[in-house]
Parts: sequence; C-alpha cells; structure tokens
Amino acid sequence: MALSIVHNPDYNAELPQGHRFPIGKFRRVAEILMEDGLAAPGSYHMPAPAPADWIALAHERGYVDRVFHCHVEPSIAREIGFPMVESVARRARCATAGTVLTGRLALEEGIACNTAGGSHHARFEHGAGFCVFNDVAVAIRVLQADGVIERAMVIDLDVHQGDGTAAIFSGDDSVFTLSVHAEKNYPVRKKPSDLDIGLADGATDDTYLEALRSALTGRVEAFRPDIVFYNAGVDPHRDDRLGRLALSDEGLVARDRFVIETVREAGVALAGVMGGGYSFDIDALAHRHAAFYRVASEFT
Repeated sequence: MALSIVHNPDYNAELPQGHRFPIGKFRRVAEILMEDGLAAPGSYHMPAPAPADWIALAHERGYVDRVFHCHVEPSIAREIGFPMVESVARRARCATAGTVLTGRLALEEGIACNTAGGSHHARFEHGAGFCVFNDVAVAIRVLQADGVIERAMVIDLDVHQGDGTAAIFSGDDSVFTLSVHAEKNYPVRKKPSDLDIGLADGATDDTYLEALRSALTGRVEAFRPDIVFYNAGVDPHRDDRLGRLALSDEGLVARDRFVIETVREAGVALAGVMGGGYSFDIDALAHRHAAFYRVASEFT
C-alpha cells in the first residue's frame, strides 16, 4: 500500500520577494515526491480550507475571525512574521485541515503524512513565529470532538521548542507533549511540555539520538495514545540557518526511522507533519524534507 500523503497547492502562499520564510519549499517537496515515485499526479489527498469552528477548538474565536477576515493587529502580524493577507490566511486554513485529514488517514491506515503543518508556536490567543494556527492542536481537538480518539501524543522534533502546543495542552491529561530542541534557540520564554529535552548548541547525531532514545523508549506504551502526531522538522540539520544543532542527513533519517518504528511497533497510528527547515537553497531544503516521506513509506 502506498503512503497516504496530504497536499494542497495553496500551502504555497504569496509572500514578499526576499521574505526569510522559505515558502517555496512546500511546492518543491510535492514535486520531489512525484519525481521519486512516492506520489503521482492526482494521488495527493487534498484538504479543503478548515472552517472557523474547527480552529476555534484550539484558538480564541476572535483571533480566528480576524485571521479569516485579514484584520489581524499589526503587532500580532509582526509576532507571526507574515503579512496577514488572504493567501496567508488560506494557507493556514488548508495546512490545518491537512493535518486533520492526515490524522484521519493515519487512524485508518496506520501512518499518513502532511506536506505542511507543525505550526507549534501558535498558542490559544494568537499566532507567533511563522505559525498562524496550531494545526496539530486543532487536529487533536477535532478528532477528540468527533469521538474517534481520546488520547494523543505529540512528538515534536523541530529544533525550536513547541511552546504553543505545550501551552494549549497544559494541564490536559489526555494529551502528552514531548519536545526535543535546541535549548538556546527561539522561543526565549519556553512553555513547559510534559517532557522537554533541551540540547546544547552544536549537538551532533550521536548526542541527539541518545537523548531521543532516552526520552521516547517506553513512553508510547506507558501513555497509550490513540494517535501520535510527529513534527519532523529538519531544522536540527547542521546547515540550517536557524537551527544551532549539527545533525547530518543520515542523522535525520535515523531519527525519523526510530520515531516511526517506535510508534508503529506499539500499535499506534502516526500522523507526520513537515515542521521547520530554513535555507535560501530551496531545492536542497526540499530534498532534506523529502527524506522523511521516504522513510515513512517504509512503514506502509
């Protein structure tokens, strides 16, 4: 069975020329997956934009409405880092719906992946750090509201701590949040996850993988989630311009394989989201992201 991959062309929003967020990586990843035979024309599962009622399960409704109508306060837009125009709002809605759909497909098939998602800095009140809506938090709340899951785990391996996700689920025993990140990286003020592993600058493959194994071994079986959402950000890579860690291509692949194998051997569904990755070389960055989908395809 082929890996179910969720993608929408609207993941590629319109940003000003020279914007430091590498928006072109979403289109290029989808192209690479077709070039590699992991997807074919018409094979992507395409989400429609998420409705406000879904997003308001994890965000303050007034903020949701302001994003939908492109009336976000300038101070919040600056904190997010995007011009809050229609294409950005649509991208956020589609990416969020994409993670909901990825969760549903994972529950049916065991594993599925979104070619966007992982917007883990968005908190209940508003977005931040290139994150408009917290797609993983919304997906968990939608699936819980629909009664198809009770418990979820978030394994967040983006190089930046998942502060928004941690804050949204603080005190909620139905969701376990785990973040492995560069301790001195953004955000400066971190919100406590259920388990945080902060690594020193320059941590390499061996140090990273040892910390991950220590954090994750036995954790899925102990918590017994119905689904795991895995943020497979590639910004721990040594060439990432916002990373501060020093993983190799091989280290990222070993990381992804360990996470997926651990979750699937526990009999738990895994929904993968793209997460962060920052480079001016869009092609190199997109190939770095595409490796995650190749690993995931081994488990279908």
